[in-house]
Amino acid sequence: MSDGSPRAQAQAIDRHPHLAAARRPGTVRVDMHMHTMWSGDATTTPDELSEAVGVSGMDVLCITDHSTINGAVELAKSGALGCRVVVGEELRTQAGEIIGLFLTERLPFGLSAEDAARRVRAQGGLVYIPHPFDPLRHCLREEVLERLIGEGLVDALEGLNAKTSLQSLNQRAGDLAARHGLPVGAGSDAHEPSAIGAAYVEMADFSDAPSFLAGLVGGTVAGHHYDAPRRWRPRIVPSTRAT
Repeated sequence: MSDGSPRAQAQAIDRHPHLAAARRPGTVRVDMHMHTMWSGDATTTPDELSEAVGVSGMDVLCITDHSTINGAVELAKSGALGCRVVVGEELRTQAGEIIGLFLTERLPFGLSAEDAARRVRAQGGLVYIPHPFDPLRHCLREEVLERLIGEGLVDALEGLNAKTSLQSLNQRAGDLAARHGLPVGAGSDAHEPSAIGAAYVEMADFSDAPSFLAGLVGGTVAGHHYDAPRRWRPRIVPSTRAT
C-alpha cells in the first residue's frame, strides 16, 4: 500500500514521466495487462521483469500471457518479482480477445466469447476486455462486446492501453464504459521490460477479486502511448502447456 511518495527511479521516470506523480495515500499502482516470455510473442524473462518492477515502482502486475497461466502462477508463487501478481490470461476467442483475471485454471483456445466469459466467472475471476476498438490488437468484435455487456458478462473495460497509438480508440472505450456504468482499467500491454510503467490504474488496495473490482470503481488511470521494439535474444522458452 502506498504512503503517497513515488517509488520509481529516474530511468523509469525518463521513459514514463507520469511515474513521478505523487501517489494517493492508501493506493496501489496496478498494471492490468502485460506479458512475459511465456506468451511466445514477448521477450521478458523473470529477471528482466523483476528489474523493471524495481525501477518503475509498480505494486501489482496482472500477468496476462496469451493462452497460458503457467508463467503467472510460477511468478506469483515464487515472489521473485518484488510485487504482487494477479494470475490472468489473454485469450483469443472466436470473436476477438478477452482477459480473465484471478484465474485458477487455464482457458482453452478457441472458445466463443460468451463461453470464455462464463468460464472466467465460474472460477471466481473477472472478465476484462482489452483494447476495445483497436483493430491492430485483435479487439473483440463490437457487436459481441455489446452483447456481452448486455448479458452482464463484462466486469471492466481497458480504457488505456499503452500500445494503442490512437487516443481516440482509448476514448471510445472510456465512453462505452461510462454509458454502461463499467469501471475502467489500464495496462502497458508490455511485451518487453521497458514498457512496465507505461500505463496503470491507481486504486484502493485489495485482497481478492471482489475487492479488486470495488477498488477499480474508484481508481484513476495514468499512462501514455509507448511501444518500444522487442529485442529478441537467445533464451530458453518455457512450456506453455496447461498444468
